[in-house]
Amino acid sequence: MPEGQIRKAISGFYYVEQDGELIQCKSRGVFRNRGIHPLVGDIVTYVPDGDNDALITAVHERRNELVRPPISNIDQALLVFSMVEPAFSPHLLDRFLVVVESFGIKPVICLTKKDLATAEELRMVEEAAAYYQQIGYDVVITFIDDEQLTDILQPYMEGKTTVLAGQSGVGKSTLLNTVLPALDLKTGEISEALGRGKHTTRHVELLDILGGLVADTPGFSSLDFDHIDKEELSHYFIDMAEVAAECKFRGCLHLKEPKCAVKEKVETGEIPCHRYDHYLQFMQEILDRKPRYDKHD
Repeated sequence: MPEGQIRKAISGFYYVEQDGELIQCKSRGVFRNRGIHPLVGDIVTYVPDGDNDALITAVHERRNELVRPPISNIDQALLVFSMVEPAFSPHLLDRFLVVVESFGIKPVICLTKKDLATAEELRMVEEAAAYYQQIGYDVVITFIDDEQLTDILQPYMEGKTTVLAGQSGVGKSTLLNTVLPALDLKTGEISEALGRGKHTTRHVELLDILGGLVADTPGFSSLDFDHIDKEELSHYFIDMAEVAAECKFRGCLHLKEPKCAVKEKVETGEIPCHRYDHYLQFMQEILDRKPRYDKHD
């Protein structure tokens, strides 16, 4: 039976790509009974079902999945942050990084509006960016009408499935159009075809951009830590995870434990104080969370 990838989902129909062609599919009713919901990004098996549609008969195992946006098998997230208007927020960036890392998705940091930053603002953001690069993150710095942007981004995007993420309600569309000008054009065409306004489009779609697939979606709308246990949090601060094995106590939470390698690195400045402060704040959120109970208990 043929297999393909779901590239978009609209009103109960799934459009599966195979050999450059989109096959309109429905899903089996038995999926709903089992709580299985096909997602954009899924690799599926399907069979012909009548003259026009096909029927999805199996959803293959996923590498990862998100609820908001509903998409699976993501390679990376392009985290779009402005240097100014709004001001760059290391706290919010660390929050995004933890959530993205927790889903097994590689983050790529994209800093925009370099042209609008003062010399001091630019210095501060570039210092922060240098640290993120030092610990292993890819960082792209750009500005409006950057003619080199396509060449800069292509190596990151090519052959990968990417979700765009960033702050909401602060002109994100302008940022995204600066980063990927083709995205707005394609989104506009889709919205017009659906007879809807651009900002009310509800479907998720994977678009061919720069040799890879980019999710046509606002990105992460949930940045809570409900799925992260206190023992896991430091795994998603990659600079802490690197030295945690040197802690005296196995399972060290890097709070008040003696001979904690992470706290020693903070004291020497090898791990910035603000990163550790963010870790403490996120940890407190997790500790304050109400206990989770299995619905079958």
